[in-house]
Amino acid sequence: MNQSKKHSYRSLMALCLGLGLSLFSTMPKAEAAKEVALVSGAFRRSISVSDLEYLAKTGKARGLLKDALKFGRQNPETVSKLLNKKLELPIGLTSRLMTTRIGNVIINRISKIIYPLNVPNPSVSVPAFRAGVINGMQIGKGGLNAIHFLKAYPNETMTINLPALFGIMQKAESIAGLVKFFSDSPLDGLKGSKP
Repeated sequence: MNQSKKHSYRSLMALCLGLGLSLFSTMPKAEAAKEVALVSGAFRRSISVSDLEYLAKTGKARGLLKDALKFGRQNPETVSKLLNKKLELPIGLTSRLMTTRIGNVIINRISKIIYPLNVPNPSVSVPAFRAGVINGMQIGKGGLNAIHFLKAYPNETMTINLPALFGIMQKAESIAGLVKFFSDSPLDGLKGSKP
């Protein structure tokens, strides 16, 4: 290749790189969750993530969250501790586990409870949940809590389907029962599938 062709090739590569970078810099960034919508049929109430974050930092509730906690007879300080409860997880291992067959079954179950507003379709809710977990772990420097998850959830409104949540809660009377439910039940989904 002569000098003129090398120079033209480099100029073309630089132009392509510049165009590619400018396209990526103008693409809209995925929004973090700004509110959590509690949904049951036609009923919908939204709690702002900033109110949840305030509760996590101060132990004091405000706005609709304050009323909801009072109505549910929940102690704000206890809820604050739950919001701040940090799970220390290795990002690489977590990412790999979420793409295993059992991980997919568990995430599909969760995606029926937690999903972007008006989009309960697993083709959207499953990647959104995965992104919330992995990006939340990056925010939390290897640990994940509810606030990190919400800050990393790639949709402005994260929906919690209350009937689906209560259905799971009825099947699991304790945290140990919940862990057993999610670790044993996914095998039911695998029995009928072929490797």
